[in-house]
Amino acid sequence: MKQLIECVPNFSEGRDANTIKQITDAVEAVEGVKLLDVDPGKATNRTVVTFVGEPEKVVEAAFQAIKKACEVIDMRTHTGEHPRMGATDVCPLIPISGISMEETAEWARRLGERVGRELNLPIYLYESAASTPERKNLADIRAGEYEGLPEKLANPIWKPDFGPAAFNPKSGATVVGARDFLIAYNINLNTTSVRRANSVAFDVREKGRVINDPKTGKPALDESGEPLRQPGWLKGVKAIGWFIEEYGIAQVSMNITDIREVPLHEAFEACHKSADSRGMRVTGSELVGLVPLRVMLDAGKYFLKKQQRSVGVSESELIKIAVKSMGLDELTPFDPQQKIIEYNLEKSNNNVSKQLIAKDLRAFAEEAASESPAPGGGSVSAYVGTLGVSLATMVANLSSHKRGWDERWEHFSNAAEKGQQLKDALLRSVDEDTDAFNLIMAAFGMPNTTPEEKSARKAAIQSATKTAIEVPLKVMRLALESMPLIRDMVVEGNPNSVTDAGVGALCARTAAYGAYLNVKVNVSGLTDKTFAEQAVKESEEILQKVLSMEAEIIGLVQSKL
Repeated sequence: MKQLIECVPNFSEGRDANTIKQITDAVEAVEGVKLLDVDPGKATNRTVVTFVGEPEKVVEAAFQAIKKACEVIDMRTHTGEHPRMGATDVCPLIPISGISMEETAEWARRLGERVGRELNLPIYLYESAASTPERKNLADIRAGEYEGLPEKLANPIWKPDFGPAAFNPKSGATVVGARDFLIAYNINLNTTSVRRANSVAFDVREKGRVINDPKTGKPALDESGEPLRQPGWLKGVKAIGWFIEEYGIAQVSMNITDIREVPLHEAFEACHKSADSRGMRVTGSELVGLVPLRVMLDAGKYFLKKQQRSVGVSESELIKIAVKSMGLDELTPFDPQQKIIEYNLEKSNNNVSKQLIAKDLRAFAEEAASESPAPGGGSVSAYVGTLGVSLATMVANLSSHKRGWDERWEHFSNAAEKGQQLKDALLRSVDEDTDAFNLIMAAFGMPNTTPEEKSARKAAIQSATKTAIEVPLKVMRLALESMPLIRDMVVEGNPNSVTDAGVGALCARTAAYGAYLNVKVNVSGLTDKTFAEQAVKESEEILQKVLSMEAEIIGLVQSKL
């Protein structure tokens, strides 16, 4: 698997578009790096930039961006609501795929060493790249901010990990590290009071609030002389309150450091609970930077379940529910194509494998009817299977909110959710089948002159042929898996939609039979006879099961008419 890391540097400039562009231009000048997002904030005077790529490329882009920030940002004139200590305040690397946190931390150390050496900047390492436990927490390193740097750098305890222990008035200092995916998330309150926003922040953040001695009114101390604290509700969450002049409201600004421990919707609900108890109201929220798709889907499902509504709806519907429930579009429009990592990456992907499912019905039909051999029966079979399980999912969703069936909503919600998963898998197979055909054609087009070329061409043809068998086998498995769901909707679902489920069974049968024919035609050209025999055996077994279930389901439909 290709190694991918994400870099999310925070620059101390959020108002001058030209300055920000110079920095992002430096990122985009590095080939192999994809700039995903640029999120400036006027009140914070800070811009969060997100880009991804292979480690070496990302580290190069990060260095160039930090270098450019040193040139175009002057910390001597910087003011803003957000804590900061340098032109590039913090530069975390985040493992995305094919790379461990330990490896990512090593890349962060390489970046920090180079920045310190070549740019003469004091560099501190944090989180998984930290040199000591005391430097793991970003807030501890950043305490005192830019204005406190001269004193900090003079203290041997705070000697930088890399670079000089000398104050750089223009560029300050930079914190470099490796961490898990973090969500920067702001909750909007119907107040202008920073003190009241902080009261909510203290309720929800992990370190909570300092406990005051009722007799003296001063912080109570433990045996070691440290202030006693009342822990907050959310593990791994950091939060402060601030006033955003740009919007005229106070916010709770949070960093959610472990989205598995604290999902986005849980952080929202915790702030809602705290604000409500203090006579305030959460009016909305905003995401700073990007978020994984799973976070938005989980939030959508959470809020649908609160309504006792089916969660087996489309991704777009789940995202819409999440956005509206958390008011993510209150301050600025929320564009899923821009704010969700997977969608943002896909947006720039011009791979032909994505072209079929992006077409409308007429365009798909015209493409299938053209003189081109692809898409052919395999892609059409996969799409018919998609329609079949979609009909069953429709019946499940209709049944989940049928009047008088309120106690059964969860059963139908689970069925619809399963149907959506099968639908998405079958839909992907529409393009996968055409991709497999294109692989075969590309293999046949390889050079075929020398013995080495002939050997490579033969191997490529056999490999592509196996792929062209595996894809329809996958379609057959998915069609079979959809049959119990379809049967359940005939037996248990809304009786007014029984024929819709019946049509779903006919579609699933067609998908399986069509895919079976594709398996049969492709095994004829395979030299690996063991693979061929196993593929044929499995396809014939699946087909018989599908035909048997189709006959049973149609019989059940007929009995209900």
